[in-house]
Amino acid sequence: DVQLQASGGGLVQPGDSLRPSCVASGFAFSNYYMSWVRRAPGKEQEWVSSIFADGSSTFYADSVKGRFTISRDNAKSTLYLQMNSLKPEDTGVYYCTQDPEKGPWGQGTQVTVSS
Repeated sequence: DVQLQASGGGLVQPGDSLRPSCVASGFAFSNYYMSWVRRAPGKEQEWVSSIFADGSSTFYADSVKGRFTISRDNAKSTLYLQMNSLKPEDTGVYYCTQDPEKGPWGQGTQVTVSS
């Protein structure tokens, strides 16, 4: 079974940084395009960022471009999201996924940005 275990979220103040990670298992991680999505209360799921299987190309939502950096370590089957200059509107549960539309999304990690 595909398992996606995100961790590394937390409660931070505006302007702070976090680096969530997601450990994948049950599939050939190094062969898959991977993405981060987030869900906030009262809002639809939002795609955040994606990365090619070999890490050669990355893509970002306009809302996070210039502040977030996606990366991966295929030897560790792990996906990362470096989040800098965090804003209250970045608050939500962050999930990694093979397919932002269809999932699976696994266990997410809560990020709360509040003063």
